[in-house]
Amino acid sequence: MALPTNQQLRYWGIAAAVFLLAIWLLGDVLLPFIVGGAIAYFLDPVADRLERTGLSRVAATTLISLIALLLVVLLVLAVIPTLFNQLTALVNAAPDIAKRLQGFLLARFPELADSTSTIRQTLAELGAAIQARGAQVAQGVLSSALGVISIVLFIVVVPVVAFYLLLDWDDMVARIDSMLPLDHAPTIRRLAREINAVLAGFVRGQVSVCLALGTFYALALMLAGLQFGLIVGAIAGAITFIPYVGSLVGGTLAVGLALFQFWGDWLQIGIIAAIFAAGQFVEGNVLTPRLVGKSVGLHPVWLLFALSAFGTVFGFVGMLIAVPVAAAIGVLTRFAMEQYRASLLYQGKAGLLPPTDSLTAAPETPKPARSRKGKPESGA
Repeated sequence: MALPTNQQLRYWGIAAAVFLLAIWLLGDVLLPFIVGGAIAYFLDPVADRLERTGLSRVAATTLISLIALLLVVLLVLAVIPTLFNQLTALVNAAPDIAKRLQGFLLARFPELADSTSTIRQTLAELGAAIQARGAQVAQGVLSSALGVISIVLFIVVVPVVAFYLLLDWDDMVARIDSMLPLDHAPTIRRLAREINAVLAGFVRGQVSVCLALGTFYALALMLAGLQFGLIVGAIAGAITFIPYVGSLVGGTLAVGLALFQFWGDWLQIGIIAAIFAAGQFVEGNVLTPRLVGKSVGLHPVWLLFALSAFGTVFGFVGMLIAVPVAAAIGVLTRFAMEQYRASLLYQGKAGLLPPTDSLTAAPETPKPARSRKGKPESGA
C-alpha cells in the first residue's frame, strides 16, 4: 500500500531541507566536487558516443581526459598570460584613469572645485561607498578562495573527481534508478528526463554563446585598437549567461575605456559602441535562438531571481547550483500545473461528467447521397 500523500510530502520536504542545509554548511568544501560533477555530466554524452564507436568506457574516459588536459595546457600557455598582463595593466592604470576623469569633470563642471557643492559631496560619498564595498568584495574573495579552499587542492581535486565520476556515470545513474520508489518511478523518470533536457539545452547552449561572444568581442575590440580589448571581451563573454548583465558590464567598460583612450575621436568611440551593438544583435537574433532555443523554459527573470537568491544565501556555490535548481523547479512547476488542470479543483462540475461514448451517442441522421453534379440522388 502506498504511503499517504501527506507523509510523502513530509519525506520529500525533509530531503530538500537536508540538501539545502548541506549546501549552506559545506558549500566551500563541496565546491570542487560540484565542479567535477558538472564536468562529468557535460562530458558523459561524449563518452557515450565514443563507446558506440567501439571504445571501452575506460578508454573513452582516458581519451577525453587527455584531450581536455591538452586544451587546458594550450589555454594556459597561449591565452591566460595575455589576459593576466592586460588585467594587471588595467589595475595599474586605474589611478591615472581616475585623475583624468577628475580633470575632465572639473574642466566641464567648475562648481565641483567648491568643496561645499552638492555634486562634489555626492561624488565623494559615492567614491567612499565604492571604496568600502570594493574592500569588502576583495576581502570576501580572498577569504573564500584562499582561506577555505587551497587553489592547488582545487586544481588537483576537480580533475580527479571528474575522471572517476565520468568513468562510473552510467553505473551511478542505474543504481539511483533502481532505488526510486516503485509507485512513482515512471513519473520520476519522466521528470528527470525533462530536467535533463532543459538543463543540457540551456547550459550547453549558453556555454557556446559565451564562447562565441567572448571571442567576437575580444578579437573585434583588439582590431579596433582598444588597449584592454582582450580582457574586456573575456569579461563580457564570461558573464553573458546572466541576462543583460554581460552586455551592460562589457559595453560600459569598453565605452568607458574608449572615452579615455580615444577622447575627441568620436568615430573610434562609435566603432567600439557599434561592436557591442552588433554583438547583442547577433546574440538575440542568431546565437541564442539557434544554440539555446525557447524550449528550455528558463525565463530570464526567473534565472536572474535564482542566481540572486542562491548567490546571496549560499555564495559562489549557490550560483553554480542555481541553474540546475531553477531548471528542476521549472519542470516541477509545469508538472504541477498539468496535475492541477486535470483535477476537479480546476475542472469543477465538468470533470464529474462521464466521457461521451460512441455507443451511447445519438445516431447521426444519414445525409442523402449526392450525384456528381451535386444534386441529391433519388432512392431506388
